[in-house]
Amino acid sequence: MRKIYTIGETVLDIVFKNGQPVASKAGGSMLNTAVSLGRLGLPVHFISEYGTDQVGEMIDGFLTSNGIDTRYVYHYTDGKSALALAFLNEKNNANYSFYKAYPQKRLDVTFPEINDGDIIMFGSFYGVTYEIRDILRQFLLHARSRNAVIIYDPNFRKSHLFELDVLKPAILENMSMATIVRTSDEDLEMIFGAKDFDAAYEAVKPLCPNLLYTSSSNAVYLRTAHVSGQFPVKKIQPVSTIGAGDTFNSGVVYGIFRHELFNKDIASLPLETWQTLIGYGVEFASEVCMSYDNYISAEFAKTVTER
Repeated sequence: MRKIYTIGETVLDIVFKNGQPVASKAGGSMLNTAVSLGRLGLPVHFISEYGTDQVGEMIDGFLTSNGIDTRYVYHYTDGKSALALAFLNEKNNANYSFYKAYPQKRLDVTFPEINDGDIIMFGSFYGVTYEIRDILRQFLLHARSRNAVIIYDPNFRKSHLFELDVLKPAILENMSMATIVRTSDEDLEMIFGAKDFDAAYEAVKPLCPNLLYTSSSNAVYLRTAHVSGQFPVKKIQPVSTIGAGDTFNSGVVYGIFRHELFNKDIASLPLETWQTLIGYGVEFASEVCMSYDNYISAEFAKTVTER
């Protein structure tokens, strides 16, 4: 059976609204994606690192209870699990403050063997972190050589803009190793100065010909070497947008897995199939925005799998 691997940072999100804490959730972009996929009953493995402290133990139990295989998580003893304080504004979008105390040794795990058809989802700052860059790069090259479907979401935050010159070579290399780049308008404006979708695609195309581009609550845009499309999003009043992009990603991965699409299929997918994949993403993201959770609910996942 093909497998899904998400690779990313693990944090405990503590969510504030009007200066008061309103929720705490296991978080991190790729963890959020993994939880949604686990609740859908998919064979998902999480590659990450967190401590053996109380926070780490709580997160580990949460992942296991949601069907996520954590054998490739590095459980370190000489550091603290990371925290993220998320402050929601009047539109319920979040600004973050991070508190991290990683050990000197990072991501000390044996990476899995990848088979044709496996799906890799990675990104955010973890995808360009210097301390793990070499081992992550080697794994991605291995996955590419085995014809895995590799999806990269840079999820680039404004707080890292001051170090863009240092990080950009790794971002570009990640894009060049990806089957699909899934990114936002804000990401590519910061990374490339791209003011619109056309400019964004011209920047990404030499690295990866398949671009999924979300523009907040406006639309989702797609362009490949063969098709181009614009897709509407649902108009909602969100409770929190923290997990929206991550859950959109889980919808796309779910569609690729459910419809048995392989790396060789992606370049020639017809617009109708892309519309189905993006439809899952929009549906999942809309659902997660209606709560303080970072992932689709078990009840919603059940309705999806029973269709």
